[in-house]
Amino acid sequence: MATRRDRYTPLATDEDAYIGDRDRPLDPRFDYTPKALDKVPWKSIALALFLLFLGSGLLFLSYFIFTGHMGGERSRAYRLLALGFLSFLPGFYETRIAYYAWRGAKGYRFSAIPDY
Repeated sequence: MATRRDRYTPLATDEDAYIGDRDRPLDPRFDYTPKALDKVPWKSIALALFLLFLGSGLLFLSYFIFTGHMGGERSRAYRLLALGFLSFLPGFYETRIAYYAWRGAKGYRFSAIPDY
């Protein structure tokens, strides 16, 4: 079986080949303004807080079932524990980003939270 070898050409080293012409503006889809980075995604923050509190509640319920303070089977406690982790972790992650962005910590911006 014969192998086929492709001929490759080296990439352009000119900086304009990557950025575009200096006379012509760049594509406006890729432009951003500082105001666009500071827009607060309220719906996403509300969803993150809801997931955080729901996950915390489910984790507390599973803890109470495991320790015997509340009636229930252990299989139900494992399910609550899994659902608690699945809802707590994304809620905590986005709430933490929103809190640090609100405080003005370096490296944290509201643009890191997806807006729905």
